This record gives sequence, C-alpha cells and structure tokens, in this order.
Amino acid sequence: MAAEPQQYTQRLVVLGAAGVGKSAIVAQFLFETFTEKYKKTVEELYCTEYDVYETKVRLDILDTSGSFEFPAMRKLSITNANAYLLVYAIDNPQSFEEIKNIRQEIIDIRGEAGMAKLPVVVVGNKCDLEDKRQVPKEDAELVVELAWQHVFLESSAKERTNVVNIFKQLLHQAHIPCHLSPALRRRRASLPVTPSTNGHVPHGKDEEKPSMRRQNTRRRSSCKVQ
Repeated sequence: MAAEPQQYTQRLVVLGAAGVGKSAIVAQFLFETFTEKYKKTVEELYCTEYDVYETKVRLDILDTSGSFEFPAMRKLSITNANAYLLVYAIDNPQSFEEIKNIRQEIIDIRGEAGMAKLPVVVVGNKCDLEDKRQVPKEDAELVVELAWQHVFLESSAKERTNVVNIFKQLLHQAHIPCHLSPALRRRRASLPVTPSTNGHVPHGKDEEKPSMRRQNTRRRSSCKVQ
C-alpha cells in the first residue's frame, strides 16, 4: 500500500495600501481573471488545495483591507498568519512607505525573531505602468533584499506577470517540496519550482513558466464595501 502523502497548510495574509492590486493578484492566481473595476475589500478568505510532488498543500489566502478601519481584525490576521505577501504599486510612492509601516507592525506583533522565520515576499505591482513609475526598482531592491532580507518581485496583475511566481516563492521559503513527481503529473493542480542558484525562483512572465492551476478553490468568507 502506498504511503499517505504529506500534508501542509499555509495561511498567507496579503497586506498593502488600498488600490495597489492585492485582490487583483489573488484573482489572477486563483481564477486567472482581471478586472479594471476597483472594489474596496474588507476581508476575504480563499482556500485552495494542490498536489505538489508527494505532498498535499492547502493554501489559505486572506486578502485584507488596505485601510486601518478594522485594527482588531488586522491584528488577528497578522497574528494567525504563517506567511506574508506585502504589496505596493510602483506608481504610488506612498504605498511603498506603507509597506515599511506594515512590516514594522508585523514585527511589533510577531517580534524580529518570529518574523525572520516566516516566508515574506514584497511585491511591486503594476509594473505594466512603467511610464508612470515613481518607485525605482533599484531603490526597492536595496530596501527589501539588502536591508530586510526578504524576497522582492515586481508584478503586473493585469498582464499576469510574475503572479504565479509570487506564490512559488512563498512555498519555496516554507520549505515545501515543489518538484513534480511522474505519479502526480496528471493531477490538475501542479506547482513545479526550480530554485535558481541564489535560492530564488527565476523571475518572468508566468505564461512562460510551468503553470500552477487551482484545485477545489473555494471562498470561505467574504465581506466587501461597495
């Protein structure tokens, strides 16, 4: 009898200022959809499961509000997370400053040592708006990669650039095995990851990479302000 596959659960919290594209990144990842229409999110929880090599991975993605209207809810989200996706927009320098504040808030709640043990990816979204860029990529890299020692990516939720790679990076940091085995290659949900020599997954458009497709994705709870 074949051994039961290992099972992992990752609870990812998505944080960032309002309007930077947090929900758009999640929607592109889970549903491969994008809408130009902006809706203010209070909180939405998505649960999805993947077969990765000889491993079952459950990924709970909590898409949070970009405002500070619900501090207790925000603190609870940070406390219960075991991975963080911090998003700013390259055309909005204030949103990058907000990332600094959010990171400090996480440290205040989890502690420096606690945060150092958790997967963190910082994303500069809307890289399709290069002509409107106000946050230089080099400046963001210096802060995120050198000062903070976090993984840094730029993405475009609109064009799906690096969207899947964001979640690959988070699973890679969590030490979840991500190479497909032949026995599981037929499964609908797959996440092949080949780390580069520096420990990061190579960057690029997701359409040019092996795909990660959802299995049994469902929305557990949602609350939106129209």
